Amino acid sequence: MKKNTKILRSDILNKTYNYIYSNLEHQITLDELSFINSVSKYHYHRIIKEETNSTVFSLVTTIRLQKAANLLLTNTDSTISEIASSCGYISHSSFIKAFKNRYHYTPTKWRDGAYKKFSKELLKAFPSSRDFSNIEPEIKVCEAIKCAYIRHKGYNNEIKKTWQKLKAIAYEKNITNYREIALYHDNPTIIPLKECSYVACIEVSNDFKTLSTFEIPKSLCAVFYLKGEYGDLLNFIRYVYHFWLPNSGYEVKTTPPYVIYKKNLFTEETKEFELNLYIPIAVAY
Repeated sequence: MKKNTKILRSDILNKTYNYIYSNLEHQITLDELSFINSVSKYHYHRIIKEETNSTVFSLVTTIRLQKAANLLLTNTDSTISEIASSCGYISHSSFIKAFKNRYHYTPTKWRDGAYKKFSKELLKAFPSSRDFSNIEPEIKVCEAIKCAYIRHKGYNNEIKKTWQKLKAIAYEKNITNYREIALYHDNPTIIPLKECSYVACIEVSNDFKTLSTFEIPKSLCAVFYLKGEYGDLLNFIRYVYHFWLPNSGYEVKTTPPYVIYKKNLFTEETKEFELNLYIPIAVAY
Protein backbone atom coordinates (compact mmCIF):
# COMPACT_ATOMS: atom_id res chain seq x y z
CA MET A 1 0.00 0.00 0.00
CA LYS A 2 1.37 3.43 -0.97
CA LYS A 3 2.32 5.91 1.75
CA ASN A 4 -0.29 8.45 0.61
CA THR A 5 -2.97 5.76 0.71
CA LYS A 6 -2.04 4.83 4.29
CA ILE A 7 -2.21 8.47 5.37
CA LEU A 8 -5.58 8.89 3.63
CA ARG A 9 -6.97 5.82 5.38
CA SER A 10 -5.70 7.04 8.76
CA ASP A 11 -7.41 10.37 8.17
CA ILE A 12 -10.66 8.64 7.22
CA LEU A 13 -10.57 6.48 10.34
CA ASN A 14 -9.82 9.48 12.52
CA LYS A 15 -12.64 11.57 11.05
CA THR A 16 -14.97 8.62 11.45
CA TYR A 17 -14.23 8.12 15.15
CA ASN A 18 -14.44 11.83 15.87
CA TYR A 19 -17.76 12.19 14.06
CA ILE A 20 -19.32 9.16 15.76
CA TYR A 21 -18.24 10.23 19.26
CA SER A 22 -19.51 13.76 18.63
CA ASN A 23 -22.92 12.68 17.28
CA LEU A 24 -23.89 9.56 19.23
CA GLU A 25 -27.26 11.01 20.22
CA HIS A 26 -28.19 11.38 16.54
CA GLN A 27 -28.86 8.84 13.84
CA ILE A 28 -25.58 8.29 11.97
CA THR A 29 -25.76 7.08 8.39
CA LEU A 30 -23.34 5.69 5.86
CA ASP A 31 -24.23 8.65 3.63
CA GLU A 32 -23.05 11.12 6.29
CA LEU A 33 -19.83 9.30 7.06
CA SER A 34 -18.84 8.85 3.44
CA PHE A 35 -19.71 12.49 2.71
CA ILE A 36 -17.51 13.96 5.47
CA ASN A 37 -14.67 11.78 4.18
CA SER A 38 -15.25 12.79 0.54
CA VAL A 39 -15.38 9.22 -0.77
CA SER A 40 -18.13 7.05 -2.24
CA LYS A 41 -20.26 4.92 0.08
CA TYR A 42 -18.87 1.74 -1.44
CA HIS A 43 -15.25 2.86 -1.10
CA TYR A 44 -15.81 4.16 2.42
CA HIS A 45 -17.49 0.97 3.62
CA ARG A 46 -14.64 -1.14 2.20
CA ILE A 47 -11.99 1.00 3.93
CA ILE A 48 -13.73 0.74 7.31
CA LYS A 49 -14.12 -3.01 6.91
CA GLU A 50 -10.45 -3.48 6.05
CA GLU A 51 -9.13 -1.14 8.74
CA THR A 52 -11.37 -2.20 11.66
CA ASN A 53 -12.55 -5.71 10.69
CA SER A 54 -16.03 -4.35 11.30
CA THR A 55 -18.90 -2.96 9.29
CA VAL A 56 -19.86 0.68 9.68
CA PHE A 57 -23.08 -0.34 11.45
CA SER A 58 -21.21 -2.60 13.89
CA LEU A 59 -18.65 0.11 14.62
CA VAL A 60 -21.33 2.67 15.44
CA THR A 61 -23.28 0.15 17.54
CA THR A 62 -20.18 -0.85 19.52
CA ILE A 63 -19.37 2.76 20.35
CA ARG A 64 -23.00 3.51 21.29
CA LEU A 65 -23.20 0.55 23.66
CA GLN A 66 -19.84 1.26 25.24
CA LYS A 67 -20.93 4.82 25.98
CA ALA A 68 -24.18 3.49 27.43
CA ALA A 69 -22.31 0.99 29.61
CA ASN A 70 -20.18 3.84 30.99
CA LEU A 71 -23.12 6.20 31.50
CA LEU A 72 -25.08 3.56 33.40
CA LEU A 73 -22.25 3.58 35.94
CA THR A 74 -21.42 7.27 36.12
CA ASN A 75 -24.65 9.15 35.35
CA THR A 76 -26.59 7.81 38.28
CA ASP A 77 -29.33 10.44 38.10
CA SER A 78 -30.25 9.58 34.50
CA THR A 79 -32.92 7.00 33.71
CA ILE A 80 -32.16 4.07 31.42
CA SER A 81 -34.42 5.62 28.79
CA GLU A 82 -32.52 8.91 28.98
CA ILE A 83 -29.21 7.11 28.59
CA ALA A 84 -30.54 5.08 25.66
CA SER A 85 -31.69 8.28 23.96
CA SER A 86 -28.34 10.02 24.54
CA CYS A 87 -26.67 7.08 22.83
CA GLY A 88 -28.88 7.28 19.75
CA TYR A 89 -31.53 4.67 20.55
CA ILE A 90 -35.08 5.70 19.70
CA SER A 91 -36.61 2.45 20.93
CA HIS A 92 -36.20 1.50 24.59
CA SER A 93 -36.75 -2.19 23.79
CA SER A 94 -34.18 -2.25 20.98
CA PHE A 95 -31.63 -0.70 23.34
CA ILE A 96 -32.24 -3.34 26.00
CA LYS A 97 -31.93 -6.12 23.42
CA ALA A 98 -28.72 -4.72 21.91
CA PHE A 99 -27.18 -4.07 25.34
CA LYS A 100 -27.92 -7.56 26.61
CA ASN A 101 -26.54 -9.08 23.42
CA ARG A 102 -23.28 -7.16 23.90
CA TYR A 103 -22.81 -7.36 27.69
CA HIS A 104 -24.93 -10.43 28.60
CA TYR A 105 -26.92 -8.42 31.15
CA THR A 106 -29.87 -6.07 30.94
CA PRO A 107 -29.07 -2.38 31.56
CA THR A 108 -30.84 -2.62 34.94
CA LYS A 109 -28.76 -5.59 36.11
CA TRP A 110 -25.63 -3.95 34.73
CA ARG A 111 -26.28 -0.78 36.73
CA ASP A 112 -27.14 -2.81 39.83
CA GLY A 113 -23.66 -4.34 39.93
CA ALA A 114 -23.29 -6.91 37.13
CA TYR A 115 -20.61 -4.69 35.58
CA LYS A 116 -18.24 -5.63 38.41
CA LYS A 117 -18.38 -9.32 37.54
CA PHE A 118 -18.08 -8.57 33.82
CA SER A 119 -15.06 -6.32 34.32
CA LYS A 120 -13.36 -8.68 36.74
CA GLU A 121 -13.57 -11.46 34.16
CA LEU A 122 -12.04 -9.22 31.46
CA LEU A 123 -9.11 -8.25 33.67
CA LYS A 124 -8.48 -11.61 35.32
CA ALA A 125 -5.03 -11.70 33.70
CA PHE A 126 -4.15 -8.60 35.74
CA PRO A 127 -5.05 -9.37 39.36
CA SER A 128 -4.43 -6.50 41.74
CA SER A 129 -4.87 -5.88 45.45
CA ARG A 130 -3.63 -2.30 45.19
CA ASP A 131 -5.73 0.31 46.97
CA PHE A 132 -6.30 3.37 44.76
CA SER A 133 -8.75 5.14 47.06
CA ASN A 134 -6.15 7.64 48.30
CA ILE A 135 -5.49 8.96 44.78
CA GLU A 136 -7.47 12.14 44.20
CA PRO A 137 -7.53 14.02 40.90
CA GLU A 138 -7.01 17.66 40.07
CA ILE A 139 -10.06 19.10 38.29
CA LYS A 140 -8.91 21.54 35.63
CA VAL A 141 -9.45 22.79 32.11
CA CYS A 142 -6.93 21.15 29.79
CA GLU A 143 -5.91 22.81 26.56
CA ALA A 144 -6.20 21.21 23.14
CA ILE A 145 -3.26 19.07 21.97
CA LYS A 146 -2.37 18.41 18.34
CA CYS A 147 -0.99 14.92 17.80
CA ALA A 148 0.58 12.75 15.15
CA TYR A 149 -0.41 9.16 15.77
CA ILE A 150 -0.52 5.47 14.91
CA ARG A 151 -3.50 3.31 15.85
CA HIS A 152 -3.06 -0.10 17.47
CA LYS A 153 -5.74 -2.77 17.80
CA GLY A 154 -5.72 -4.47 21.18
CA TYR A 155 -4.20 -3.70 24.56
CA ASN A 156 -1.14 -5.94 24.76
CA ASN A 157 2.65 -5.92 24.67
CA GLU A 158 2.57 -5.54 20.88
CA ILE A 159 1.93 -1.86 21.61
CA LYS A 160 5.71 -1.59 22.00
CA LYS A 161 6.15 -2.15 18.26
CA THR A 162 3.68 0.64 17.48
CA TRP A 163 5.58 3.01 19.75
CA GLN A 164 8.91 1.99 18.19
CA LYS A 165 7.56 2.81 14.74
CA LEU A 166 6.16 6.16 15.90
CA LYS A 167 9.48 7.10 17.50
CA ALA A 168 11.32 6.11 14.33
CA ILE A 169 9.03 8.39 12.32
CA ALA A 170 9.62 11.20 14.80
CA TYR A 171 13.37 10.78 14.36
CA GLU A 172 13.12 10.81 10.56
CA LYS A 173 10.92 13.91 10.63
CA ASN A 174 13.21 15.63 13.13
CA ILE A 175 10.46 15.91 15.77
CA THR A 176 12.12 16.41 19.14
CA ASN A 177 11.17 17.19 22.74
CA TYR A 178 7.65 15.87 22.29
CA ARG A 179 5.21 14.52 24.84
CA GLU A 180 4.14 10.87 24.48
CA ILE A 181 0.37 10.44 24.72
CA ALA A 182 -1.97 7.46 24.51
CA LEU A 183 -5.64 7.80 23.63
CA TYR A 184 -8.19 5.19 24.74
CA HIS A 185 -11.15 5.11 22.39
CA ASP A 186 -12.43 2.05 24.26
CA ASN A 187 -12.81 1.56 28.00
CA PRO A 188 -10.60 -1.51 28.61
CA THR A 189 -12.50 -2.42 31.76
CA ILE A 190 -15.71 -3.21 29.84
CA ILE A 191 -14.36 -4.07 26.37
CA PRO A 192 -12.29 -7.23 25.68
CA LEU A 193 -8.66 -6.13 25.52
CA LYS A 194 -8.12 -7.64 22.07
CA GLU A 195 -10.89 -5.39 20.72
CA CYS A 196 -9.68 -2.14 22.31
CA SER A 197 -8.46 0.68 20.10
CA TYR A 198 -5.24 2.15 21.49
CA VAL A 199 -3.75 5.23 19.83
CA ALA A 200 -0.06 6.02 20.30
CA CYS A 201 0.53 9.77 19.85
CA ILE A 202 3.26 12.36 19.95
CA GLU A 203 2.55 16.05 20.39
CA VAL A 204 3.33 18.18 17.32
CA SER A 205 3.11 21.86 16.47
CA ASN A 206 -0.04 23.36 15.00
CA ASP A 207 1.60 23.85 11.61
CA PHE A 208 2.80 20.24 11.38
CA LYS A 209 1.41 18.54 8.23
CA THR A 210 3.74 15.66 7.35
CA LEU A 211 1.79 12.83 9.03
CA SER A 212 -1.83 12.11 9.91
CA THR A 213 -2.82 14.30 12.83
CA PHE A 214 -5.80 14.95 15.08
CA GLU A 215 -6.55 17.25 17.97
CA ILE A 216 -7.46 16.22 21.48
CA PRO A 217 -10.05 18.92 22.23
CA LYS A 218 -9.92 21.40 25.08
CA SER A 219 -11.94 19.99 27.96
CA LEU A 220 -12.62 20.02 31.66
CA CYS A 221 -10.78 16.96 32.98
CA ALA A 222 -10.19 14.98 36.13
CA VAL A 223 -6.41 14.51 36.08
CA PHE A 224 -4.99 11.60 38.06
CA TYR A 225 -1.28 11.01 38.69
CA LEU A 226 -0.26 7.35 38.76
CA LYS A 227 2.92 5.28 39.01
CA GLY A 228 2.88 1.53 38.58
CA GLU A 229 3.62 -1.57 36.54
CA TYR A 230 1.97 -3.10 33.48
CA GLY A 231 -1.65 -3.89 34.36
CA ASP A 232 -1.95 -1.31 37.13
CA LEU A 233 -3.39 1.28 34.76
CA LEU A 234 -6.21 -1.06 33.73
CA ASN A 235 -7.15 -1.67 37.35
CA PHE A 236 -6.91 2.04 38.09
CA ILE A 237 -9.22 2.89 35.18
CA ARG A 238 -11.66 0.37 36.63
CA TYR A 239 -11.43 2.12 40.01
CA VAL A 240 -12.06 5.53 38.41
CA TYR A 241 -15.11 4.40 36.44
CA HIS A 242 -16.58 2.01 39.00
CA PHE A 243 -15.97 3.89 42.23
CA TRP A 244 -14.63 7.42 41.89
CA LEU A 245 -16.88 8.75 39.11
CA PRO A 246 -20.24 7.50 40.47
CA ASN A 247 -19.54 9.32 43.75
CA SER A 248 -17.77 12.38 42.38
CA GLY A 249 -20.55 14.71 41.28
CA TYR A 250 -19.18 14.57 37.73
CA GLU A 251 -20.19 12.70 34.59
CA VAL A 252 -18.03 11.39 31.78
CA LYS A 253 -18.15 12.95 28.34
CA THR A 254 -17.95 11.12 25.03
CA THR A 255 -14.46 12.51 24.43
CA PRO A 256 -12.03 9.60 24.96
CA PRO A 257 -9.73 9.62 28.00
CA TYR A 258 -5.99 9.84 27.43
CA VAL A 259 -2.70 9.59 29.29
CA ILE A 260 0.42 11.74 29.06
CA TYR A 261 3.48 9.72 29.97
CA LYS A 262 6.25 10.88 32.23
CA LYS A 263 7.80 7.42 31.95
CA ASN A 264 6.51 5.15 29.19
CA LEU A 265 7.11 1.43 29.76
CA PHE A 266 6.39 0.81 26.06
CA THR A 267 9.32 2.99 24.94
CA GLU A 268 11.84 2.65 27.76
CA GLU A 269 13.72 -0.30 29.23
CA THR A 270 11.63 -0.34 32.37
CA LYS A 271 8.81 -2.34 33.93
CA GLU A 272 7.30 0.76 35.49
CA PHE A 273 5.30 3.68 34.13
CA GLU A 274 4.61 7.17 35.40
CA LEU A 275 1.78 9.18 33.89
CA ASN A 276 -1.17 11.51 34.22
CA LEU A 277 -4.58 10.11 33.27
CA TYR A 278 -7.03 12.65 31.84
CA ILE A 279 -10.76 11.86 32.07
CA PRO A 280 -12.93 14.43 30.22
CA ILE A 281 -15.87 15.25 32.49
CA ALA A 282 -18.86 17.52 32.94
CA VAL A 283 -20.52 18.68 36.16
CA ALA A 284 -23.52 16.55 37.08
CA TYR A 285 -26.50 18.85 37.74
